[in-house]
Amino acid sequence: MKAKLIAAFGYQGDAMALPVADAEASAAFYERGFGLRVVDRKEAPTRTVVLERDGVRMAVTESGGDPEQDGCAFHTDDIETLRDEFISNGLDKIGEISSETRKDGSRFRAFFAVAPDGLCFWFGQRVSDE
Repeated sequence: MKAKLIAAFGYQGDAMALPVADAEASAAFYERGFGLRVVDRKEAPTRTVVLERDGVRMAVTESGGDPEQDGCAFHTDDIETLRDEFISNGLDKIGEISSETRKDGSRFRAFFAVAPDGLCFWFGQRVSDE
């Protein structure tokens, strides 16, 4: 069974405008590596590819922005299964799962992955207090 993505949050505030140099090449990586699928393409005002998994969307766009200064955070329902899936898909720039506590006290088990286009991604599963 695959892990489900629950929500996406862009580091710079917009998961629908992640800057890349080549939107098509990036989209191909995200399809293969993250299990996303292309649901829309736009040529104007900038070339953009919208990707989705489990109803959660992100978009890569040739906006001229610096991908190394941006990325996206995803919440998931099964952090171990998601990481294992990404490894089996050939991802090589992927971190170990660690525990994190946010300023608001919420706790997550999470890992990071860096894509070839320079974007950085955080994947986390909320830990309950039970």
